[in-house]
Amino acid sequence: MSASIDAILAHPGFQRAQALLRDGHDRLVDEIITLTEIPAPPFKEERRAAAFRAMLAEAGLDAALDGIGNVLALRKGRGNGNVIVAAAHLDTVFPEGTDVTVRREGTKLFAPGVGDDTRGLAVLLAIARALDAAGIETEHDILFVGDVGEEGKGDLRGIRHLFAEGAWRERIKAFFTLDSPNMEELVTRAVGSRRYRVAFKGPGGHSLMAFGIVNPAYALGEMVAGLSRLEVPNEPRTTFCASVFGGGTSINAIPEEVWVEVDLRSTDANELSRLDAALHRLIEQAVANENVRASTASGEITAEAKLLGDRPAGQTAPDSAIVTASTAALGAFGFEVSHAASSTDANIPMSLGIPAVKIGTGGTGGRAHSVEEWIDVEPEASLRGLSATLAAILAVAGLAD
Repeated sequence: MSASIDAILAHPGFQRAQALLRDGHDRLVDEIITLTEIPAPPFKEERRAAAFRAMLAEAGLDAALDGIGNVLALRKGRGNGNVIVAAAHLDTVFPEGTDVTVRREGTKLFAPGVGDDTRGLAVLLAIARALDAAGIETEHDILFVGDVGEEGKGDLRGIRHLFAEGAWRERIKAFFTLDSPNMEELVTRAVGSRRYRVAFKGPGGHSLMAFGIVNPAYALGEMVAGLSRLEVPNEPRTTFCASVFGGGTSINAIPEEVWVEVDLRSTDANELSRLDAALHRLIEQAVANENVRASTASGEITAEAKLLGDRPAGQTAPDSAIVTASTAALGAFGFEVSHAASSTDANIPMSLGIPAVKIGTGGTGGRAHSVEEWIDVEPEASLRGLSATLAAILAVAGLAD
């Protein structure tokens, strides 16, 4: 950390930037609305990416798309070429065809995805403009990123690409993801997850005429019941869920295939691996038991577990510069900060040993991942969060004299 939070808050450049954020707050709100009303369903972020790229260019940055569809814009520092990433994700959880029209009631904005994470994109734009207009120079480069594939089955593909194939991957020394309005929760631990679609298959047949043959639905039921009885630790936090079901063709037919989607999570990589192994043992046992229970004259039960997502676990040390700077910045603006665990874009750098946090975007909000999602853009609360996030980024990027 190149400067203390007190020194940053007292710096004339930071104070100019704060004034510019205040003057530009109406524009921030307009850009939240504009970007929210550009649909960005999973794997279809192109239109929003194009708009965000144009906005970054208008802010004076040389913005471009990388090979997977992330929007990248580098703001050069004057130091040794290290890169500090400030990212927000382009995608939402909502499927194509969802009405994303923003409804405004006073200072509240209602729309799917308005806070998660469209406000984050608009905050990146506001920060980039304020840094430039205030004439702030940083020691390290700041890479602004609008990334694809954070939500659901996107499986963090945008940030995976940034660290696996991105042009700056060797130079990234710290990573901020700006995600959700909540300023009092600083995410320093990554909840890892593995997600499977487990399909059980069998010969199928008429419910009356073929009665007595193996049934893949019973194997699936045994596996799910076994999953429910697994014991997992409270610390490190470890969970499982059988969540989505499908299969079969008719109420009077023994199904040829049934499937279930399963979510496994833990903040500890070893616990996640143990849970993963337990799931696979349950699958194998359920198949074996059903093939013993009933007739296999027409065919046996088989099963396949297809991996749908694999988010790594990880942690940023509490005494790392990015955590101490962010905690101090948030505290300086009156936020009571707790260090939390979550599944965010920060999972990837944390798993690689690169210091990373998820920090809020300001204001308040609620009902994320629902069509009634909302944020409150009341200026004072909004600007307090914006200022804290800017101070944290500058503490890590280094505010040059």
